[in-house]
Amino acid sequence: MKKTITILTLAILAVSCGSDSKTASVESLVSGNDVSAMNKKREELDKELKALESQIKALDSAIVSKDPDRKFPLVSTLTIAPQEFNHYLELQGDIMTDQNVLIYPEMAGTLYKIYVKEGQKVTKGQLLASIDDGGMSSQLEQMRTQVALAKTTFERQKRLWEQNIGSEIQYLQAKTQYEAQTSAVKQMESQLGKSSIRAPFSGIIDAIIKDQGTVVAPGPGAEVFRIVNLNQMYVTVEVPESHLPNITPGKSVEVYIPVLGSSINSKVRQTGNFINPGNRAFSVEIPVPNKDGNIKPNLTAQVKINDYTNSEALLIPQSIVSENADGDQYVYLASKSANGDTYLAHRKVIETGKTQGDYIEVLSGLSKGDQIISEGARSVRDNQEIRVKNTTEVAKK
Repeated sequence: MKKTITILTLAILAVSCGSDSKTASVESLVSGNDVSAMNKKREELDKELKALESQIKALDSAIVSKDPDRKFPLVSTLTIAPQEFNHYLELQGDIMTDQNVLIYPEMAGTLYKIYVKEGQKVTKGQLLASIDDGGMSSQLEQMRTQVALAKTTFERQKRLWEQNIGSEIQYLQAKTQYEAQTSAVKQMESQLGKSSIRAPFSGIIDAIIKDQGTVVAPGPGAEVFRIVNLNQMYVTVEVPESHLPNITPGKSVEVYIPVLGSSINSKVRQTGNFINPGNRAFSVEIPVPNKDGNIKPNLTAQVKINDYTNSEALLIPQSIVSENADGDQYVYLASKSANGDTYLAHRKVIETGKTQGDYIEVLSGLSKGDQIISEGARSVRDNQEIRVKNTTEVAKK
């Protein structure tokens, strides 16, 4: 370093010794009006300056290569090793259930009796409420009595007909009467069944909307119950169409529910077959187990869908990747110098792929076992001698 300062000082003094006459000449030109002479003088001085800069640069290079006390940049390196790389597409979706319905009455009448309470678990087909049938049950009993009589008449007429007693028309009339009465009873039973409101599936009575004694009728605004089954929940997300080839049924998914602070591992159950022209996306369904019943419909969920896997990927930290003016990405490799005591830094242009977290996949430009400069990568130059303080392997993802 002392030699450098001495040489630079001598160079400056050499320039200064001959500068008096030049300075006087410059001053005389400045005080005059000859612009052509000024430009010519400026060109001469510019050439002299460039010559001095070139000489100083040569001296610096010689000093660096021959000075035994010179210091090398101290860096750390990472050794590249293939490892499994999973990339995830991160999206936001809503938790849904198909078994979340409003139950409407099928006939008009007074809500005679409600047999359940809000929050009660019910099974499929369980009686929830009954509507006053307006005397239809009494009519049904009368019709059943008539059916019994018609049946007895038909059976007797049938036995007589089998013994060739009586006419065929009497037998046919008895048979028709019995079948008509039976059909009427079935129709009345079906109609009367509408006075009973039953659970369409097993679940929980989430809300009782109408009070006992209220007059109800089929149609909008006449809902009586809301029943929900929280066992069969799923997340629905809208995935951009560009990911259509990579998002398929069976892909692994991590579902995170911010409100509950819980994560669930699942798989894609179904992908939509329709691209929404409004947002150029297709829907994806992901089942979510709900053993504790804490997950509710319409909660927001964050999902990470595995859309890419490479079992032999080369990964490096994104922080050590630089980019030049042409848009090329590069890193610095460390290799042993000729004397074996130091290393040389070599710039290597690379092609990168997908990123996940702090790491990026390298598609080309690097090989297994390469040592890339991590700490100190921003302060080295191509072909510069360096010293390596420690070497580690790229952390497993």
